[in-house]
Amino acid sequence: MLRPRIPVNPTPTGIVAPLAQPAAVAGIEPRHETSPMASDHHSSAVEPTAPQRPTVQLTPGSLVALAAGGGALVLVVGTVLVSMLLAVAVSAASVAVCAVVIRSVLNNQKGH
Repeated sequence: MLRPRIPVNPTPTGIVAPLAQPAAVAGIEPRHETSPMASDHHSSAVEPTAPQRPTVQLTPGSLVALAAGGGALVLVVGTVLVSMLLAVAVSAASVAVCAVVIRSVLNNQKGH
């Protein structure tokens, strides 16, 4: 049940697909145009444009919700940080009290 199972590669089919080659092949250098609207009658390829993403419309209600969420996040992070600081302070105070008690016990033993 707890033995790892190592996948086995299937046997090769014998079909070899050639690797994709970059545009520069056998001394042919790619052309770099200065502007996308260059008037070169030899250029038949049109550069693809990135698809337009829809813009985010913020309504007054969503702005209020965003501000309330940000305020709540600040309060939660602040509470966590203050509680961590308080835990460190309590631990340091208890270590200091233990050190004073141990010191007084050791000093009382030496005197008696």
